[in-house]
Amino acid sequence: MTKNTKFRTPDCGLSKVQQMLGGKWKLLLLWYLSEKPRRFGEIRRCFPEITEAMLTKQLRELEQDKLIYREVFKVVPPRVEYSLTDLGSKFSPIIEAMHEWGEENLKD
Repeated sequence: MTKNTKFRTPDCGLSKVQQMLGGKWKLLLLWYLSEKPRRFGEIRRCFPEITEAMLTKQLRELEQDKLIYREVFKVVPPRVEYSLTDLGSKFSPIIEAMHEWGEENLKD
């Protein structure tokens, strides 16, 4: 079986990654959270083009896929903070490489 034949199977690693990161905002959210934990409002202000409902959906999906962690602080008013999990942190070098590739090759 060649490398390209394995790619076509739904259970190959690349297909799994694509399922987890499919969505317009997920890579950018992971990139932003790779710097430090962020509160929902910080994330919302950084991405004004995304609706609140879509942001919530994308964050929930990343949490379900165990790439981010949502911590609820029991204070008044309630505070929620998002951070990368160990699994999400392992993906950070890949996002960094993608960023560098884009900066070097997509100058137009």
